[in-house]
Amino acid sequence: MANSLRDWFGFGQHDHGHAHDGRGHDHHGLHGHTHGVIDATIATTDRGIWAIKWSFAILAVTAVLQMAVVALSGSVALLADTIHNVGDATTAIPLWIAFILARRKPTQTFTYGLGRVEDLAGIIIVLIILFSAIVAGYEAIDRLIDPRAVSHLNWLAAAGIIGFLGNEAVAVFRIRVGREINSAALVADGYHARTDGLTSLAVVVGAIGVWLGFPLADPIIGLLITIAIFGIVWQSARSVLTRMLDGVEPGVMDDIHHAAAHVPGARIVDAKARWIGHRLHADLAINVDETLPLSAANKIAADLEDELFEHMPALAAANVRFAPKEAGDEHAKGHPHGHHS
Repeated sequence: MANSLRDWFGFGQHDHGHAHDGRGHDHHGLHGHTHGVIDATIATTDRGIWAIKWSFAILAVTAVLQMAVVALSGSVALLADTIHNVGDATTAIPLWIAFILARRKPTQTFTYGLGRVEDLAGIIIVLIILFSAIVAGYEAIDRLIDPRAVSHLNWLAAAGIIGFLGNEAVAVFRIRVGREINSAALVADGYHARTDGLTSLAVVVGAIGVWLGFPLADPIIGLLITIAIFGIVWQSARSVLTRMLDGVEPGVMDDIHHAAAHVPGARIVDAKARWIGHRLHADLAINVDETLPLSAANKIAADLEDELFEHMPALAAANVRFAPKEAGDEHAKGHPHGHHS
């Protein structure tokens, strides 16, 4: 139960699109290495764009309905929540642009393509969320200093419930699709929407407080929502900056070594991985028995690449090379071997 709650809030550990159990490996159902005519990157970005379009529409409708109630009730808590929902709808725009640009083929200038634009979109999203937190905080503090009457409490409570339902629907869309295509930005945005749904429920609590005769409940709830938004800013910024600095989740390296364990004769000497947008790139140096013929050594490297693609559906490219031999050996550089998809 505790793990389920942590996962719902986004603090649990998530896999990278694969699973292992004690019954062995099915290497046909999990293959992330597409050899057909459809580009895997285009397929995943199309899926991401689909999720963004629907979540944008849902949040836009939610914000419009809430704004109408703000005009009627004068609730600063609902205003803070509405501002944030408008900001959430806006964050879909840079992510949408990033997914479109990620579909472009690599060029001589951008040899890895434009997948990094997704990280840039993440920074823009963080800044938009920060701006919404500042605006919401200002309004809440102003209302604490200069209290004003809040009316239409029934409508106010209904608007809070609408906000929760709209954000939860968006969260489900973004998290599911984000996990399918291994987009950290989309998954993070999904958990962001889920947290926003909880702040919408806080608006309902504020309305109940006002109804019970405590008018300051509304701006206090608005201030609490603002604090929650600042928490989201910190968490989102940390996630995005980790990706921008070529950081990967600990499970990624575990997966690489797990794949190598299924290739007899492959001993990893060095392994690196980084995300370019929502596609993973890996670079490995291995040692093999130096008495093996070159063809046998290349076969081991090729088998390791195949295992990597089998175990890691998010993997876009893998380069497996032979590690240099001991210093002083004139044949230290070995034979390069790489594979790109």
